[in-house]
Amino acid sequence: MDEANRIKFLRVALIVVGLVFIFGIWPLTILWPSGWSWHTGGRSEYLQMILGIYATLGVFLIIASRNPMAHLSLIWFTVWSSIVHGGIMAVQALVDPQHIGHLLGDVPALIVVAVVLAVLTPRQGSKIT
Repeated sequence: MDEANRIKFLRVALIVVGLVFIFGIWPLTILWPSGWSWHTGGRSEYLQMILGIYATLGVFLIIASRNPMAHLSLIWFTVWSSIVHGGIMAVQALVDPQHIGHLLGDVPALIVVAVVLAVLTPRQGSKIT
């Protein structure tokens, strides 16, 4: 895939990930709590905090989709924070059988986000026209 196509697909991926971060996480915690919610009860302070953080990141990813090369640090933050967050959650799910459902829910979702954005993001020296 040439660089121009990579950047087009990256723009789409940033919008999709941004929209999922803004609008998708909360419904997933309701529809599939064992795979997406780490605390019980819809009024969990933890869940509200996570939703706020990811919604904010989602807004900035959508903004970054307009000119991804100007927002490489945000994109790479999303990649690496998704890997770290997913990795920590994977270990916690393996240690505590109560959370094993997360190995099929939010853990792989974060790894997929990281891989897709990492593969599509051009490196700093790339020339995009």
